[in-house]
Amino acid sequence: MERTMSLLLDAARVAALANIGLLVGLSYIWMGAYRRHRANHTLGLLVFAAFLLVQNGLWLYLYVFHGQFIHWFGEGDAVYRVGVMALCGLQTFALVALAAITWR
Repeated sequence: MERTMSLLLDAARVAALANIGLLVGLSYIWMGAYRRHRANHTLGLLVFAAFLLVQNGLWLYLYVFHGQFIHWFGEGDAVYRVGVMALCGLQTFALVALAAITWR
């Protein structure tokens, strides 16, 4: 049980960190595109990235530094642990798809 909790927490940490890295990379590309073209949809992508950066920064803080959250994560029902970890993991897959499309 403890080993599973630790693996899920580590997976969530890695996913949140990967999301931050992907978002920083995408933001860099989108910022350059916005400076060149001033397209509203590119500005929208930058706003989207900013909110997701804040969200993933908060997740990473909770997963790494917030003792109460880590305790709750360890003591909570497995459904909640898997669900919380899956949210970050699914977001990683979505950002990888978005990055693949953006970098073409």
